[in-house]
Amino acid sequence: MRKSLLTGLAALAFTTALASPAMAADLGGGLSVSGGAALVSDYRFRGISQTDKDFAIQGNIFLNHSSGLYVGTWGSSIDDYVAGGSDQEIDLIGGFKKSFGGTTLDVGFIYYYYPGAEKITAGLDTDFFEPYVALSHTLGPVTGKVMVAYAPKQNALSLGAGKEDNLYVSGDLTAAIPNTPITLSGHVGRNFEESYITFGEKYTDWNVGASYTRGPLTFMVQYVDTDKDFIGSTKNISKEGIVGTVSVAF
Repeated sequence: MRKSLLTGLAALAFTTALASPAMAADLGGGLSVSGGAALVSDYRFRGISQTDKDFAIQGNIFLNHSSGLYVGTWGSSIDDYVAGGSDQEIDLIGGFKKSFGGTTLDVGFIYYYYPGAEKITAGLDTDFFEPYVALSHTLGPVTGKVMVAYAPKQNALSLGAGKEDNLYVSGDLTAAIPNTPITLSGHVGRNFEESYITFGEKYTDWNVGASYTRGPLTFMVQYVDTDKDFIGSTKNISKEGIVGTVSVAF
């Protein structure tokens, strides 16, 4: 997330979670492709709305290799306060994911791209990159995950006095209810740095939710909140709220 120093409005976003569960199509040679699309009632990134608490359309496509390597892209509509007037976020993603028994290691990076932002606001640097590492473990129907995402010092993270960096650490817990298509989830995350993507504040976000999957369709509802107040175009975009998602995998 990013806010404009010129306007004082909130900004920017990325999510490492896909818009929908993946259903891979085998291409041969160890390659497969997966993707999905989603309609969300509010695009929240680390607890902060990127759409002024309005709807967003999202999509993703990934190319995966049996070695564990993957590349892909994820995109969403956003409000124009996010990145200098741009109305799109496109994340370019690459990494390596491998499972060892019930434990999975995922190491990669995301480049956040906001097309057209520099044309709308001349000289504004909104694009940045963020490496991440995640470790998860599954025991029966329960999966726990810890993720660390660190964006090194970059112009896009600046508060106006030179380059800034950002550190985000999160924990997630999901539990599938046996013999049902329902999964429960919980999340807590913490921004440990004061940078442009945190509104110059250290803050904590959390959510709890439930999802229902039937074939390629998934319906999800979440309660989302943070411990700070940030204003978007007209609303408190970090205030507690209910977020609904309908997604399809293909």
